[in-house]
Amino acid sequence: MGVNGPEITIDFAPELHALAAPARRGGPTALRTDGSSTLGHLVESLGVPLTEVGAVLVDGRERPVSHVPREKEHVEVLAVRRPQQVPGAPLRFLLDVHLGTLARRLRLLGVDAAYESEDIGDPELASRSAAQRRVLLSRDRGLLRRRELWAGAFVYSDRPDEQLPDVLGRFAPRLAPWTRCTACNGELTDADKESVRERLEHGTRRTYDVFAQCTACDRVYWRGAHHAKLQTIVDEAVREFGDAVA
Repeated sequence: MGVNGPEITIDFAPELHALAAPARRGGPTALRTDGSSTLGHLVESLGVPLTEVGAVLVDGRERPVSHVPREKEHVEVLAVRRPQQVPGAPLRFLLDVHLGTLARRLRLLGVDAAYESEDIGDPELASRSAAQRRVLLSRDRGLLRRRELWAGAFVYSDRPDEQLPDVLGRFAPRLAPWTRCTACNGELTDADKESVRERLEHGTRRTYDVFAQCTACDRVYWRGAHHAKLQTIVDEAVREFGDAVA
């Protein structure tokens, strides 16, 4: 930043303090601008991706992020409202390589969550978000600042048990547990035991009678040893974020 431009005050909402530069977390602070940078550029330069911003107020009035602030203006940066509306496409997600557990848990709940287990790079992720109109979920603020993104959201925690309620609370997706493949994101369909017999171990054939199969990758599912743990995740999500629809 230059030192000869207008001086403003800027105030980040408490929800954004975890992202904002440490010196900007205690309430309104003075900021000397360069006289040409937009509000959007200033906000991101202070650590907050615009994906996390619900509105920017200048002297109490909402202004676009393209506004160039003037001397003595007071800027308030508000967080996105929850649940956040994402217009223009069915709500679906794209997760970066570091959010594999979150992707599987979203799929467990029937939420469309695309994910690559290998790092395909920031440009490709951003391009896929735009081409497929998916909300990109990431803990990488640099990735969320890429202009080609269709939509994005910062995942605030590094713990899957906290990430899932964060995303569900923010976007309120339609929950349809047990309808999507946790491995590939394909849709599941009921499978007759005889039709999948050759894919099953002898013990599984003897013990279980109810199966589902992925229509995309043919993976077979049944209520095995880990079902109780997965059911707990489903029950907690449905209890907190709405009735299951399937």
